[in-house]
Amino acid sequence: MRSLSFVQRVSLDFTGTVFPHAICLGDADNDSLNELVVGDTSGKLYIYKNDESKPWMTRSCVGMLTCVGVGDLCNKGKNLVVAVGAEGWLHLFDISAAVAKAESSSQSEVLFWDEQRPCFTQHIPANTKVMLISDIDGDGRSELVVGYTDRVVRAFRWEEPPDLSDLSGGQLVLLKKWLLEGQVDSLSVNPGPEGLPELMVSQPGCGYAILLCSWTQEDAAEHGEDISTASTGEGPSRDVLLHLTTGRIHNKNVSTHLIGSVSRGSKVDDTNGGLFALCTLDGTLKLMDSSEQLLWSVQVDHQLFALQKLDVTGDGREEVVACAWDGQTYIIDHNRNVVRFQFDENVNAFCAGQYACKGGRNNPCLVYLSFNHKIYIYWQVVLERMEPSSLQRVLEEKPEYTTLLHKLGIDPADAGAVRKLIGDLLYRDSGGDQTE
Repeated sequence: MRSLSFVQRVSLDFTGTVFPHAICLGDADNDSLNELVVGDTSGKLYIYKNDESKPWMTRSCVGMLTCVGVGDLCNKGKNLVVAVGAEGWLHLFDISAAVAKAESSSQSEVLFWDEQRPCFTQHIPANTKVMLISDIDGDGRSELVVGYTDRVVRAFRWEEPPDLSDLSGGQLVLLKKWLLEGQVDSLSVNPGPEGLPELMVSQPGCGYAILLCSWTQEDAAEHGEDISTASTGEGPSRDVLLHLTTGRIHNKNVSTHLIGSVSRGSKVDDTNGGLFALCTLDGTLKLMDSSEQLLWSVQVDHQLFALQKLDVTGDGREEVVACAWDGQTYIIDHNRNVVRFQFDENVNAFCAGQYACKGGRNNPCLVYLSFNHKIYIYWQVVLERMEPSSLQRVLEEKPEYTTLLHKLGIDPADAGAVRKLIGDLLYRDSGGDQTE
């Protein structure tokens, strides 16, 4: 395990208090460049753009925001910002429409009060904890999945009359309700062995569950499943397949986080099922495939509370990124090569992904929300390689390396002579005569 340092960072002003899942990266205004979205416990929603230290936009919501997300929830080909509070109020914001209206007005720098309100608000069951916007049943449409503090998971889908062009007549309709045995800390989607998406939920003790999506549109209509059924306490579905990972024995109550659809960098390989990663508060990291085969397991001495994925080498394969409360961050590739980065403060919330900080393009970044009212974005998280290397190995990859050794009268196969030459060039006294 080797340590590294990232130095290119920006500091953003932030004065609120945040739940761990109330921070995310996404294209909020549909300009193909990602923004940072943060929601605090006072109901304020902040959107940061580029390297500006002040929020680009601020919105007001009802209640304490526990989770935020960016995605095409209404399946209209346009991203919306989704904010959900602990009291159950769900808000949708159409940022691109507000920007277009502001730019067309004479007061382009000031958005009117009506534009700062959400374009849609709906009440869903309270005590929300984590949220996911994704196609969980393979029909090509996005669903909203919400995890709750009472070990319940609910899936919703946006429905509206076909002749509507806005959000005024639509609503989120309950598709299914699952009851889990343990607390829900993460929701994710991972391709199964047949290539179809599987909805995965983390479970304590380094376990996970697969939630079966057995509904159809006709079934939902016949059974009258809507928001009211979720509030009446009717018996939830038990279409839950619980899995416990093998290996190190864990405390059955230790919190676990999960991230799915970790890219292998090859579409051919992805047809055999996806990769997903698990981490626990007691320092275990695992990478597995959809057939439950363990690819690697790593044990660290830090309390891991956040798990992300990020392609730091640019080869299309995503590395696993885990962050601890004290700022220690681990980046692990598919071959179990590990690098670590120490953020210099304790961390309140963490996320990783693509962010357009400078240069008008998205770059891989790490985002830390500290306890000193600052958000730090390391916006150039790029490594040439994950595996450890040496100067000699790098030189051997150069086509002119062998030719130059022969000119110096050194046999490339003579490892001792090569090491002495490199050592002399690096560490000899700079004074005196030197051979060109």
